Amino acid sequence: MPEFLGIDTSNYTTSAAVYISEENRIVQMKKLLPVKEGELGLRQSDAVFHHTVQLPDMVEGLREKCGNMGISAVSASSRPRNTEGSYMPCFLCGNGFARSLAAVNGIPMYTTSHQVGHILAALYSAERLDLVGERFIAFHVSGGTTDCLLCEPDSEDIIKITEAGTSLDLKAGQAVDRTGVMLGLKFPCGIELEKLAVNADKSFKVKPVLKDGNCCLSGVENKCRDMLNKGEKPENIAKFCLDTIAVTIIGMTERAVEKYGELPLVFAGGVMSDVLIRDRIISRFHGANFAAPEFSCDNAAGVAIFGYLKNKG
Repeated sequence: MPEFLGIDTSNYTTSAAVYISEENRIVQMKKLLPVKEGELGLRQSDAVFHHTVQLPDMVEGLREKCGNMGISAVSASSRPRNTEGSYMPCFLCGNGFARSLAAVNGIPMYTTSHQVGHILAALYSAERLDLVGERFIAFHVSGGTTDCLLCEPDSEDIIKITEAGTSLDLKAGQAVDRTGVMLGLKFPCGIELEKLAVNADKSFKVKPVLKDGNCCLSGVENKCRDMLNKGEKPENIAKFCLDTIAVTIIGMTERAVEKYGELPLVFAGGVMSDVLIRDRIISRFHGANFAAPEFSCDNAAGVAIFGYLKNKG
């Protein structure tokens, strides 16, 4: 049975996944990188160390789940985005592992970007892999990106990405994590911040800061800190943060649809797993496609699917 191994070593998570193409099934293992309490992430040198320790465990875990894997190809995310100069040392861990495995086994090795992996994972989860043959608008919203992307079919990269909008300062995931740590939550803070926001007893009229399809989110952190200093409840601060992100993404989406037309919409990345944000977007764009949480946060599923798509030509 042909199976395709994907590796992703992001700044948040060590992950490995197998795509069993004949069953259209993903088996994955992933583990967050350890971050000390009160801190907002890791230095790249520390991320590289933890990936080096954790990646063998993830692959061994896959072997236990899948048995004797007949790997047809291996793929890895080797860069954050498919843009010139896009680089982050932590991706060297997965890329080097994949190259070595491919060389020893005499199988093809493919590389893609972390961003393409996110989009393919979202398409798989939403049962819309057919969109790789069409134009669509995708959002990649995470700790390092708040990107609106025009996606088109591409023979080399599977998906050709043209940036349609981005954050000009703070990224949505950074806003979530900085607000969460400010409130005493453990990094990464998305899940716990959502739990707080659900119990808010106030609603806020939020106006996004948009400039030619781009957004600015630095004001979210400043406003949340001001609210905290004035004695506002943590639940209401969390709600304000998530509401601001939601209306910002909606505004960017409206601008992209106005520019490119009524194309399918796909939302990927860890921030898009937040139910409060997702529900507000769906209420505005009823046909929007979202990934399940396990395929929204950093994962190797889309990277494995990339290998399958490249291998089949």
